Amino acid sequence: MEPFAPEAHFAFDARLGIPTPELRREWNEFTAAEQSAILYYWETVRGAIPDRIFAFEREIVALQARLDDEEDFEIVCALTWDIAERASRINDLHLYFRLNQDVAVKAHH
Repeated sequence: MEPFAPEAHFAFDARLGIPTPELRREWNEFTAAEQSAILYYWETVRGAIPDRIFAFEREIVALQARLDDEEDFEIVCALTWDIAERASRINDLHLYFRLNQDVAVKAHH
């Protein structure tokens, strides 16, 4: 029997830049050891979330600086959209970070 690979129960979310839970069976179908391994892996991922948030915040600051000097309406709209998209990513990351580790994995099954 192959060793249990908790990372196989996560899918990389390119928009957020982190793996997110993607369980293919019910939580209670995992053994206690498997649940523990999944939760441990999730805590590792969860620990990287503040760095991802900070990176998006830096991007927003750079976009806002460009926006301050821009006069072309279409470019202003595109920059505003880009800022809103990064803010949305930050919001999603905050939600993942604040979720209890157990609830986070179960909720995204």
